[in-house]
Amino acid sequence: MADPTNHNQAGEVAPSTVDKQAPSVAEEHAPSTDSPESTDIPTANAPDPKAAKPAAASPKREKPAAPVDEKPDAAAKTAKKEKAPAVEDKPFVEFIEQDYLPALQKAIAQKGVQDLQVSFAKQKVSITGFESAEECWQIIGTWSEIGRRQFNLYFPEEDIQGKKEFSCNEGKKPSTLESFLIDERKTTLDLLVYGLVQRLDGQKWLGRN
Repeated sequence: MADPTNHNQAGEVAPSTVDKQAPSVAEEHAPSTDSPESTDIPTANAPDPKAAKPAAASPKREKPAAPVDEKPDAAAKTAKKEKAPAVEDKPFVEFIEQDYLPALQKAIAQKGVQDLQVSFAKQKVSITGFESAEECWQIIGTWSEIGRRQFNLYFPEEDIQGKKEFSCNEGKKPSTLESFLIDERKTTLDLLVYGLVQRLDGQKWLGRN
């Protein structure tokens, strides 16, 4: 009995499983020759249809303009007002005449002196044995039989924060000139009034003295 001839001996090659499947796959995806038709076989250069498209930038929202007739904000109405300048910041002469002299007369009157006369003048300093060549602003106060008691408060620098001096006498020219409020860092209206009242009280010129 003759051996059956296999495909190799007959010069034939047995088709592989891939060769059997290839025609059907190719036919299924190959385009028709009659009309152009796209294929769904993915290629390396084709974009992935499933890839997410970039989100479109949202348009910028502009803040609506405030109405022209908009009322002022409540906070603006209650804003802290600028602090008013202190009376001590006034020009020197203005401060003395408008603030210090009235306050001083009132304070001394409250101590029982009813006939006080106060003046404010620029004149030379006259002390026994000495008389200045230059004039300076002085507050001159007199009372008790008009001129029997007198005090002088001197401002050589025309500045309440600067050097200040004091003298007093009873019926004659003062013999000494003393410093006034030299230990205070800042001179205020109240301090100027209090300091002079205390000095006169120490002289036993006020009240029942």
